Amino acid sequence: MSLSPDAIAFQWPGVLWGLVLVPVLAAAYVWLLRRRARAPVRFPGVDVLAAALGQRRSAWRHIPAALFLVGVVALMVAMARPVVPLRVPTDRSAIMLAIDVSGSMLSQDVAPSRLEAARAAAKAFVAALPGRVRIGLVTFAGYATVHMMPTTDHARLQEVIDAIGVRHRTAIGDGLMEAVAALPGRVRPLPDGTLPPMPPGPRPPGFVVLLSDGQNNAGMDPLVAADLARREEVTVYTVGIGVPITENRFVIGGPLDEDTLRAVAHRTGGEYFHPTSGGALRDVYKRLARSVAWVSQPVEATAIVAGLAASIVIAALAISFLRHPLQT
Repeated sequence: MSLSPDAIAFQWPGVLWGLVLVPVLAAAYVWLLRRRARAPVRFPGVDVLAAALGQRRSAWRHIPAALFLVGVVALMVAMARPVVPLRVPTDRSAIMLAIDVSGSMLSQDVAPSRLEAARAAAKAFVAALPGRVRIGLVTFAGYATVHMMPTTDHARLQEVIDAIGVRHRTAIGDGLMEAVAALPGRVRPLPDGTLPPMPPGPRPPGFVVLLSDGQNNAGMDPLVAADLARREEVTVYTVGIGVPITENRFVIGGPLDEDTLRAVAHRTGGEYFHPTSGGALRDVYKRLARSVAWVSQPVEATAIVAGLAASIVIAALAISFLRHPLQT
């Protein structure tokens, strides 16, 4: 049977019909208790003694039976062979960081500066990735520069991130397109904007995490680049820092164009984020690292559930024995 990687499923779901026996067992237990209560009492004063023991102790006597029923449920679930989604690191994905290095990134409204906060967040992103995940770096201002193609040499990439500096203007579309073209199995568009034939065979999952603090004022239209990224099966997550256009106040380098960044993410199936501090920016990048570098994989959990069922039944028997030890 086909199993969804993000949902709990059962290989033998018909076994779950056995769960209808659970309410039958519960009803039988209640019937036995009532039948025992209607039996004649041979010793006077038993009702006084029962009252003295209190209702709390009376409730505890049902715990072994309740645990036994829970154990039966767990056993039925185990027999149905449950399959649960498990997050595991992937070594097929490739990721490109695209970082705006225009002059406005020196602004200090995000301490100690936007650029320093972006560097720290990018390094936290790399540190949070499994060692087998390939990741590279593109920076963009008036033009885009590929600093490192996707690699598993994360230590070297950290050093490259530390060395990036600022330039003039902001070419968001060019930065995105260079990041997409650097991913395995992807191509750079032709001068007329069309895509050349794609390499044969399936492409590994590709992701771009793009950060900008301004508006596109050079190069390719970011939305055209987003459409090309979607055609090349690349998911783009965008991060905006700085002052949005809607706040209508002067900022160095111009305000943040959130609408464009949000549209780029939406067109490629990604998500847009707008953190307002260096700490929040690092949190966003760490969360993205967990999202793009791990995949849900269906794993059979029969042994785990069966072990849990056995433990519950043993606990029920142990409690029952402690309350009513065998007489010799």
